[in-house]
Amino acid sequence: MQTEQSQVIIKRFFEALQILIENKVIRGKQTFTTRYGINRRNMYTLEKEPERDIFQVAWLENLVKDYKVSAEWLLTGNGSFFSAGWNSGTVKSLMKSGGKIEKPAKYLHGKN
Repeated sequence: MQTEQSQVIIKRFFEALQILIENKVIRGKQTFTTRYGINRRNMYTLEKEPERDIFQVAWLENLVKDYKVSAEWLLTGNGSFFSAGWNSGTVKSLMKSGGKIEKPAKYLHGKN
């Protein structure tokens, strides 16, 4: 059984997926589950029953590392949805390039 606080974070995880879908960063939840080898049935079950003990913390890491979702936003609900310097457009470009850059171009050239 997940704690109440964990359930809030799990719900925010699904909110993040929905935001990525609405911004056309990913096509749907199946895109995410396929990319990371996640059992789709478990994910759909968890969305309906966030108290279930099937959530994997690595799913949050995938959002933070690959889709540049703010870790602060995922864990606390505070701050911007995307990490500093990122938005849906730059993340879509990242996905099209095969995810090979770590930061937007302005950061790669020492401009902070």
